[in-house]
Amino acid sequence: MATIIIHSNALNFEQYKVIERAYGQAGKPVKINNHFRLELEQAPSIEALKAIAEEIQVDINLLPEGFDGKEIKLVISDMDSTLISIECVDEIADYVNLKPEVAAITEAAMRGELNFEESLMQRVGLLKGLDTHALSYVYNDRLTLNPGAEKWISGLHKNGIKFALVSGGFTFFTERLQKELNLDFTRANLLGESNGELTGEVIGGIIGAQAKADFLHELCEKLAIEPNQVIAVGDGANDLLMMNQAGLSVAYHAKPAVQQQATTSLNFAGLDAILDFIE
Repeated sequence: MATIIIHSNALNFEQYKVIERAYGQAGKPVKINNHFRLELEQAPSIEALKAIAEEIQVDINLLPEGFDGKEIKLVISDMDSTLISIECVDEIADYVNLKPEVAAITEAAMRGELNFEESLMQRVGLLKGLDTHALSYVYNDRLTLNPGAEKWISGLHKNGIKFALVSGGFTFFTERLQKELNLDFTRANLLGESNGELTGEVIGGIIGAQAKADFLHELCEKLAIEPNQVIAVGDGANDLLMMNQAGLSVAYHAKPAVQQQATTSLNFAGLDAILDFIE
């Protein structure tokens, strides 16, 4: 049997008829908590599911064979454009009037067109001499959580699932989010500072694609769990190594290359829809 998740709390008449038309008598969604599920004899193609999702403007996903949401013990998530709505480095660059060129580098890196580590060093280098108060301004004035973030994290904790935030961004932001949201684990890059200014350097190893995947395995060892008990969430190319290691990967409003490789995608719903996979 194939399990289809329909990430909606309510389906209107037109949406219901589209699903019924696609799957006939089998196409009778059953409500479970805040979503619907369909059990089908044969798994439909991902392309067919995406076409229906686009038509009814609701996310629809096929659960991977063998996936058991009750076994999940850890969710690991990217930060920029995943947990939060901004790319922090782009907003920091705005304080030195360099946002357009830094944002262009960020976008290319997220599409996988540039080496992430090299692109990060290039972007951070452009911030040399910036007053460190700019970091506080970004956190207080520009950083917002993506829809459903707090409900998602509290829902995970209610189910006894740990939450890890891993970022190619900066510890200044991950550490504050950890306190604000009661996150279990974080890892990110440390910006160099001297005399109240950024040095244009990253201190220590860069948290890129491999480091994110390594963090997942490190936490599995720490928690005495297997990678198939992990859900990994991201939006950019540097998340793919990490996502490919997990039992379930979620491309959240992600770049096309990420959606193609992830086991599931969310393009309409908020982050709390990830709870549908475990409840």
